[in-house]
Amino acid sequence: MTFNQIKMAIYSLLLTNKFGLKFKKIKDQVEFTALRLKYAETMLSSLNISVEVEGAEKLIKDKQYLIVSNHRSIIDPLIVEIAVKNMGVHGMWIAKKELYNSFFFGMFTRNAGTILLDRESKQMSAFFKEIKESVSKGKSIFIFPEGSRNKTDATISSFKDGSQIIAMKNRLPILPVFIKNNANTILMDAIKNNTKDLKVVIEIGDLIDYKDRSKTLEESYKQQFNIS
Repeated sequence: MTFNQIKMAIYSLLLTNKFGLKFKKIKDQVEFTALRLKYAETMLSSLNISVEVEGAEKLIKDKQYLIVSNHRSIIDPLIVEIAVKNMGVHGMWIAKKELYNSFFFGMFTRNAGTILLDRESKQMSAFFKEIKESVSKGKSIFIFPEGSRNKTDATISSFKDGSQIIAMKNRLPILPVFIKNNANTILMDAIKNNTKDLKVVIEIGDLIDYKDRSKTLEESYKQQFNIS
C-alpha cells in the first residue's frame, strides 16, 4: 500500500466510527438523516469526489419510496444519499450480515439506520416485519436489488426478487436511480492516485408503480436507463 492509501484508510476508519458513535445518541429522524448526509458529503469530499444528480426535479418532497440502485462500489450508498438530499426522505438501508460483522463498517452499519438481511436465515418474517414497522413510521427503504456489488463487465447484474416483494407488501412506489459511472473505478483512482476533481453522475428515474406486474423490476429498470 502507498502512503496515501494508508492515510486514507486510517482517516476513513476513524471518520466512520466517529459517526457510528454519534448515531447512537440521536432520536430525532430529521437530525438523524442530516447526520447521515453529513457523513456522505464529508467522506466523498475527502476523496475529492463530487456527485452530479440528473433528474432531481422528478423527486417529490416528503414522499416515501422504495429506492433501488445499481451497485458497484462501497461508496454507492453515499452517492444515493446525496442524490435525494433535502427531499425529506428518511430511510432505512437494507444491509447484509457481513456489514454488521465488519471491522471497518460494523458499528456504523448497526447504528446508522439499517435493517439486517441474513440470507442464511430460514425464517424471513422478522426481516419483513421490521421493514413494515419502518414504513409505518414514515420511512423509505433503500436497497441494492442486485444483492451484492456487481464485479462483472455487465452494466448491472441480475436483480433478486426481494425488492419487488418489499414494494408490494408495503405499497411503496419504486424510485429507480442509476449510478452512470463505475463508482468503484473512481474510488480506486481517488485512493491510489489521489486524483482531484473526480465526479460521479447519478440519474433519477421515473416512479414505478408497485402494482405493475407487466414487467419485472429488472426489466423496468433496464428500460428506463437504456441498459441492454
